Amino acid sequence: MKTHTVGIIMNGVTGRMGTNQHLLRSINAIIEQGGVKISADEVIMPDPILVGRNATKLEALCNQTSIKKFTTDLDSVLADPSYQVYFDAQVTGRRAAAIKKAILAGKHIYCEKPTGTTTEEALELYELATKAGLKNGVVQDKLWLPGMMKLKRLMESGFFGKILSVRGEFGYWVFEGTSIPAQRPSWNYRKEDDGGIIVDMLCHWRYVLDNLFGKVKAVSCLGATHIPERIDENGKPYHCTADDACYATFELEGDVIAQFNSSWTVRVRRDDLLTLQVDGTHGSAVAGLRDCYIQHYGNTPKPVWNPDIPQPIPFFEGWSKVPEQENHDNAFKAQWELFLKHIVKDEPFPWDLKAGARGVQLAEKGIESWEKRQWVPIEEL
Repeated sequence: MKTHTVGIIMNGVTGRMGTNQHLLRSINAIIEQGGVKISADEVIMPDPILVGRNATKLEALCNQTSIKKFTTDLDSVLADPSYQVYFDAQVTGRRAAAIKKAILAGKHIYCEKPTGTTTEEALELYELATKAGLKNGVVQDKLWLPGMMKLKRLMESGFFGKILSVRGEFGYWVFEGTSIPAQRPSWNYRKEDDGGIIVDMLCHWRYVLDNLFGKVKAVSCLGATHIPERIDENGKPYHCTADDACYATFELEGDVIAQFNSSWTVRVRRDDLLTLQVDGTHGSAVAGLRDCYIQHYGNTPKPVWNPDIPQPIPFFEGWSKVPEQENHDNAFKAQWELFLKHIVKDEPFPWDLKAGARGVQLAEKGIESWEKRQWVPIEEL
């Protein structure tokens, strides 16, 4: 068996996403499964080293996994030629500077989003990596969620006919921390720390819309800070300066209209934390993170408005569940495996740093729309 060893510098894996999705469920899972198989006698094996500012946390992660190498000295591993890839899952404000150092060190780049605090900063990273001849990619995990994959298959089969609209509902109630501890970090609610749900989620909606339904042409966005004060990790109250809810409408190519409500101040009464309803001339679908329900034109009921009687149509019963036709791995792990194949075998990987810059661009345009109270066009980068 021929083994391609890929050294990966994993910076920022002590955070929630870095630990759970990238370390435990992706890289460590790939190692434990014996690597990424690319042929009957060929495999890619990650060789990671964990990097961060807290040695105690890094050591604890090593004890929890099959990974045994860690350091608090980023410069030393950037200078080590045995590590070809730099991965960044730090907070947004630290990302660009670290990626620039990694590019100067000749490392291929894979990172979380947002890739920068401004579109210019994010686009510069793409230009620097490209000019240096380095491969680069951005995490766009929701494309590999089972629910989104099922939507994609329906589109490929022509199920919807002409797609008319997309309606997304995302969010849940994040506790303020007064009696029940908050389940998100406090920096999410401070604009000065690059927090806010517009910056966080419009990066996601950009790649979901661009890849599944059509390029975003314009945005109309309204943000809100519904909860003005929360309790931080040290039990101290702080003033919330960033938006905790976002109400956005997008105009897409092909005359498709998309609407997304994103909120950390909403209580869930839907199938999942994220649901997408896609309506077309021939049929509709509602996809969550894992499941997808469909209603064809021939199964569409004919309601009549009459508020004076109980609703006679059991609307939920008119939908059928899409069966499990494929095996779906963890979405982060699925994209990691594709990126590793891109590194070793030069297989196509279109989700690059420029795609990451497009996500930052949409977030900035969303904030601009909110400030100006008007539609804002999205130019090509």
